[in-house]
Amino acid sequence: MRSVETGAEAHPVCCPVSGLGDWGTARTHAGGFRLVPVRMERDLSLVGRWMNDPAVAAFWELAGPERVTARHLRDQLADGGRSIPCLGVLEGRPMSYWEIYRADLDPLAGHYPARPYDTGIHLLIGGAADRGRGLGSMLLRVVADLVLAGSPACARVVAEPDLRNVASVAAFLSAGFRLFTELDLPAKRAALMVRDRGLRDLL
Repeated sequence: MRSVETGAEAHPVCCPVSGLGDWGTARTHAGGFRLVPVRMERDLSLVGRWMNDPAVAAFWELAGPERVTARHLRDQLADGGRSIPCLGVLEGRPMSYWEIYRADLDPLAGHYPARPYDTGIHLLIGGAADRGRGLGSMLLRVVADLVLAGSPACARVVAEPDLRNVASVAAFLSAGFRLFTELDLPAKRAALMVRDRGLRDLL
């Protein structure tokens, strides 16, 4: 989850992630995959159920009544297009939750040497049946490619998984991210993972 608290100076330009809904469908070995921006009335119950899975709650800290999830989603949706909460839809089936955000406009930028248009991603795999099959690393690679293709000004995709979440860190590494540094954030010690645009053509 987005857990840093210090401020970040806004960059006086539009946010590339605001066009995410037009990024289209990616072909994967598991079928067509696309990011669909969250709609509260349609998706709140599903995302809330995922947030209450113990494997998710251990790291997202958003378990509890539906109003907890609703408040988090409203905060995301009210962020002026700088952060877009999405469902990951694989072959027509919602199976993951994503947040695609301008990391250089996020409080995270106060904790590392951010560059203009750095784009961050958060991921949770919704159902237990979709975990432990390599889908996470495959989808991280696909979404990083979608970000870089859809946001030409973005040179890096970043993420900050909890260092205790060994499976998540391993998935990022398998998806072509590198460990840039470790960060002491207010709610966790994180691994700052970076995927550079130059790798997109090599992977």
